[in-house]
Amino acid sequence: MRVLLVEDTIGLGEAVQEQISDDGHAVDWVQSLAYADTSVRTTRYDLILLDLMLPDGYGIDFLKTLRQDGDSTAVIILTARDQVSDRIAGLNAGADDYLVKPFDLSELSARVFAVARRYRGNPNPAVSVGDLDINLGDHTVVRNGEPIELTSREWALLDAFLQHPRMLLSRSQLEDRLYEFGAEIESNTIEVYISRLRKKLGRDLVVTVRGMGYRLNTRDR
Repeated sequence: MRVLLVEDTIGLGEAVQEQISDDGHAVDWVQSLAYADTSVRTTRYDLILLDLMLPDGYGIDFLKTLRQDGDSTAVIILTARDQVSDRIAGLNAGADDYLVKPFDLSELSARVFAVARRYRGNPNPAVSVGDLDINLGDHTVVRNGEPIELTSREWALLDAFLQHPRMLLSRSQLEDRLYEFGAEIESNTIEVYISRLRKKLGRDLVVTVRGMGYRLNTRDR
């Protein structure tokens, strides 16, 4: 997934960015609502992790504006404000979940995954593709009882295909799913990761449509 983190506390921002990146997601981290506004207007995100108390405003107002503009991106509020009234205000403004600081990073990962499942319309973390049994929750892939290890980037690429099983995805779309702003990307990076997935999971897993992009092969192989 492509995630926007809006958090002005440096230590926490670094920890959350590292955690979510280790989970296989691309994370853009901004420290003000002004930068957050620019980001959502120029980039399509799957999830926003939103602090409430920012240097230039209140996160709830930012969230309300998003929803009023018709933006349905999933939002998890991260805040030290733990009053019930604050939680109600956040949820009523359109948040999908609310996590009070300090929080355990593994719990954050679980909540990110739970919100992502709901937005995909499939609450079941277990999916099958051909002879592969894939668990989206614990990032495992098994073939005939044998586990297959994937790196975080390989998993992120597989996850992008699983989110859009019938869609043709261009190289630039896949790069957006794997890399945050400012990352240096070699011209053949996606091709390299596609090749690695095919070696590990089967040469027919991903279909190449020359000059256009790639598509997950959902037929029995």
